[in-house]
Amino acid sequence: MKEITIISGKGGTGKTTFTANLASLLDNLVLGDCDVDAPNLHLLLNPVNKSKEIYKGAKLAVKNQWICIDCGKCYDHCRYNAITVNDFEVKKLKCEGCGVCVEVCPTKALKLEAVATGNIYQAESQFGDMVHARLFPGADTSGKLVSEVKKKTAEIAKKKEKDWILIDGSPGIGCPVIASLNGSDLAILVTEPTLSGFSDLKRVVEVVKHFKIQAALVINKYDLNKEISEKIISYSQKEDIQFLTKIPYSKVIVDSLKRGEFFVDNDQDLRQKMIKVKRYLTTKMGVI
Repeated sequence: MKEITIISGKGGTGKTTFTANLASLLDNLVLGDCDVDAPNLHLLLNPVNKSKEIYKGAKLAVKNQWICIDCGKCYDHCRYNAITVNDFEVKKLKCEGCGVCVEVCPTKALKLEAVATGNIYQAESQFGDMVHARLFPGADTSGKLVSEVKKKTAEIAKKKEKDWILIDGSPGIGCPVIASLNGSDLAILVTEPTLSGFSDLKRVVEVVKHFKIQAALVINKYDLNKEISEKIISYSQKEDIQFLTKIPYSKVIVDSLKRGEFFVDNDQDLRQKMIKVKRYLTTKMGVI
């Protein structure tokens, strides 16, 4: 069983579209959507949800007003301005769940309680099992939710003896990306030939190298700026990153997305580019 994580240094590079089309070519796999802040893989694969679980990834302070003596110590010690000045109520949107107010309260009127921060779904797609999640707007701990998606994906893969775990990772370089990469055998970096795309690629390469994860590169919409595309290819060679393929800015891809179809089914040249990626993976990972 091999785990492949698709990531990008920034949003909008075509990472999820690439993931969905690669999934259509691989056999015996489990899919995980770890872009929990803005999940889109389910829009392309249209899976049927089999279960829904409320995820409680954070704690907030809760006050028992019957034993509160309005001493104000919680207000004095809170560094997040999460306690109201007049009646010492907890501001839920400000509370970070640090627990300082709980420690300083002389009557134990405050306690930390776990709160729901998102939903996790186990689903069935046309290509196999899929786990995806959605973080509630404004909620923290996206990295923890990503880890939970990865955990459930791995459990399904092990139980059903799958050959592949294919992860649609989070964009950027923060905590959700690090959680997406955890345990991966290979990271495929999807970038675009823009100055911001190139810059963000360099940042995500640093993350991948820091965690000693093998990486490979795909340039999407390469013909938007062929000069930058060539610079990206040269950079990948310098950094010893396997260059896999370059995908053109194609009306076929746009039209396929509009119809909810996969571009590998609508264009032979594009299909061959993705098959090339599949061949690299099967050879590199030793999966037939």
